[in-house]
Amino acid sequence: MIDLNHPEIGLAVKMVEQASHLAKQIQQEMVVPALAKDDSSPVTVADFAVQALVGRSLAEALPEDPLVAEESSGSFGSPEGQTILEQVTQWVGRIVPDATGEEVCGWIDHGAQQPGRRFWTLDPIDGTKGFVRKDQYAVALALVEDGTVQIGVLGCPNLDGGSLVVAMRDQGCWKAR
Repeated sequence: MIDLNHPEIGLAVKMVEQASHLAKQIQQEMVVPALAKDDSSPVTVADFAVQALVGRSLAEALPEDPLVAEESSGSFGSPEGQTILEQVTQWVGRIVPDATGEEVCGWIDHGAQQPGRRFWTLDPIDGTKGFVRKDQYAVALALVEDGTVQIGVLGCPNLDGGSLVVAMRDQGCWKAR
């Protein structure tokens, strides 16, 4: 059995549970994709909100650990982007009531760090097209040390009523819920 009291596992599980819950809420209210990445793939309010939450949590709990993630607050430069930022800030505000747009941008950009010997990596909404279709997607977070994944947590809000899978190197993989 995986040790949920292990500090990094406990933190990763908490972050992914919180992020998965928020993503599910956003999906249920279906904030449609409003921006397209350079490769024409969609990016949603949920992508930004999840990355902001995880970036905030890591910055507070393990400020020396870099986060490598997909999104950037640079997407908010246009008038359309400002509307998205307002929506992201409102959603993040459900968990962090006094969150400002400036703080949300900082938390998102916490994910723009360079990987070091030890870093966390996040795909805030893995399967954005599935998310948009109200189908399957995952929140995927991993801790990497010396190029090897040590901890992985996958939150699948639409799988079996909500599933969380946790893996730790040399200890196995468990469905936590």
